[in-house]
Amino acid sequence: MKRTPRIGIALGSGSARGWAHVGVLRALAREGIEPQIISGCSIGAFVGAVAAAGDLEKLGSWVETLGWQDVVGLMDMGLRGGLIKGDKLIGFFERNFVDRDFTALLHSFGCVATDLQSGHEVWLREGSVSAAVRASIALPGLLTPAWQDGRLLVDGALVNPVPVSLARAMGADIVIAVDLNSDVVGAAWRHSPRVEAPADTPASWHRKLLSRLGRNGAPAAADDTATEPEGLPSMLTVMQSSISIMSVRIARSRLAGEPADVLISPRLAQLGLMDYHRGAEAIAEGEAAVELALPSIRRALGR
Repeated sequence: MKRTPRIGIALGSGSARGWAHVGVLRALAREGIEPQIISGCSIGAFVGAVAAAGDLEKLGSWVETLGWQDVVGLMDMGLRGGLIKGDKLIGFFERNFVDRDFTALLHSFGCVATDLQSGHEVWLREGSVSAAVRASIALPGLLTPAWQDGRLLVDGALVNPVPVSLARAMGADIVIAVDLNSDVVGAAWRHSPRVEAPADTPASWHRKLLSRLGRNGAPAAADDTATEPEGLPSMLTVMQSSISIMSVRIARSRLAGEPADVLISPRLAQLGLMDYHRGAEAIAEGEAAVELALPSIRRALGR
């Protein structure tokens, strides 16, 4: 008797754009497609762990009502290793979504991190799920690295932004991959200029942060920016654009050598690195991308 192919899904990195993964998984579920194997990187690890635990709809409901003030409330500022320590975020994650061992999940799950000292790709598949997710989402410069088993781990996007290889290693016969960054290079310039942001938006939060920090973490002097050239982008824009370029280049290289059976690419260039409060928009883009890819998905599954 022929064995039913095991379906895997590889959820890629992309910071706030990662809420699109919720829309992708929802749309697949409506088609009766439920992956038995989930691999994730960075925000893909966050969403993937929740999905593997069976709490996707709970996450989706939270994301759709998430406001910018809620996002700020999860940020615990620090200057050693990253701007955000991450304790508040992972504590919230454990309390509300996943605080269990990998063996207690409903579906097979694994996530990718990077060993900061050796540069090696690290696959996390055992022990505490929340600890693994914390390591996978540790975006360099933004979130502090995580110590695990004597290794200092950071975001898996540095080595494997869309972890198709991990899904296959976990036993997936057919892999659906979700790439969140296919259209983001140069997006910061394509989507500007923008209207000046209100006082409680990410842009104003970034300006306030910069106004508080001098070169060594000391309060900035009043004339610190007086000599800066006109027209330079903000630090957040430079960081966002650089991360996008890096992720796109690495993802294309990895996917060329380790292709997925189906590649889903939501259009998310309008969303910035820290636009976590625009979850409903990201989810809708994820659902729309699945609709476009349905013919390819059905062919891959033999339907």
